[in-house]
Amino acid sequence: MELKDKLNIEGTPPEELKTILSEIPLADIIEEWDTFTPEDELRIMINLPLDDKVDLLNSLSITEQEKLIESLSEQSFNQILSEMDPDDLTDFIQSISPEVRKGVWDSLSDEAKKETLFLLRFDEDDAAGLMTPRYLAVRAGITVAQALSFVRKGASEVETVYYIYILDDFQRLLGVVSLRQLLTAEDNSLINDIMETNYVSVHEETDQEETAKTLETYDLIAIPVLDDRNKLLGIVTFDDIIDVIREEHTEDTYKMGGMTGNVDRYLDSSIWGLVKKRVPWLVILLLLGTFSTNIVGHYTPLMATAAFLFVFMPVITQTGGNSGSQASTLMIRGLATGEIHTRDIFKILLKEIAVGLLMGVITGAVIIARSYFLPPGVGFTQALTIGAALAFVVLFSTLVGTLAPLLINAIGFDPTVMSAPLMSTVIDVAGLTIYFEIAKFLLNIH
Repeated sequence: MELKDKLNIEGTPPEELKTILSEIPLADIIEEWDTFTPEDELRIMINLPLDDKVDLLNSLSITEQEKLIESLSEQSFNQILSEMDPDDLTDFIQSISPEVRKGVWDSLSDEAKKETLFLLRFDEDDAAGLMTPRYLAVRAGITVAQALSFVRKGASEVETVYYIYILDDFQRLLGVVSLRQLLTAEDNSLINDIMETNYVSVHEETDQEETAKTLETYDLIAIPVLDDRNKLLGIVTFDDIIDVIREEHTEDTYKMGGMTGNVDRYLDSSIWGLVKKRVPWLVILLLLGTFSTNIVGHYTPLMATAAFLFVFMPVITQTGGNSGSQASTLMIRGLATGEIHTRDIFKILLKEIAVGLLMGVITGAVIIARSYFLPPGVGFTQALTIGAALAFVVLFSTLVGTLAPLLINAIGFDPTVMSAPLMSTVIDVAGLTIYFEIAKFLLNIH
């Protein structure tokens, strides 16, 4: 039974609906959200617990958010805004349309406006653009008992209580202490004696992807964001990093599919929006692909002499493109996860030369056997020519697929641009040239 039928939203009294909704995991409601009518969506939003209202609104697309905003009463919407974390509220304000934004801004409290204006100073793709300015901080000279008392009072106002930050009079970060350390320390111990001064942090302008890697590398729940003077501006929490990882993964996937544009939900994208996302690279690849036509035209006299070369052209280009794409995918993933670095380029190159040679020999042997023993059937010399050409194309493609992402990354660009569609197109052009030149040499055709 679908959740919509189970809830019977229209026929259930509000008080009973509130009880039912409080017992259903919010994740289930979000998953089934597209099955509800606009009227049902509004009833669900009104009758959810306040914390769930905030989480639900944050999980919806911009279009659905704006639709709900216009349907909710001013009082209900103001309640939701008052419960939103500053970083989520800032993201929300930045994403909605200017017409809706004005009404939202006028509804905010003075404190919320102050926090939002502070966060809007920073680039949304930097660490400071992800952070929340709400965190627990104490002075170094107080006791553990005093710190615990402060944590109890302030816990409800912050996003995470696991880390407590120790600041000086100028808001500069001196150290960090975890809640576990506080709970296990003696009440009369000084914070100064138990705090960790060898902490991990990021600069306010650190890219969000690098921030995510740092948090993952050091297995942290939150990470402090500092300015040039070591002043603590805020913290980036793990839930925000999950969103970053999802967004970066989506962007990389788009680029690897030869697409550009914003990371929007498919069903929320217009037809023209989808065309704009796909067509630029498609046109570029189309124009690059026409060079293959020029190459084939240049070698037409050769194919007139050795017609079998034309028959095996698709095999050469396809295998070359596949081997190049495999290599580039390995490099892009290794760079993204930090497994490999540009400084490793010579080690990687030596290894991939060996890999390319072995794969070339294996695929060359397979195509020799295939072309000699199976239809259309060619002579042994011709089969050997095809096999040798394929071996060189595979080696070349592997090296290009390896070097291109590393070099692009070294000069500061995104290596995903050398992804499957572009890699295949470039290798098609170069591979055909190698194929025909090796055939000319081995067959002694001039």
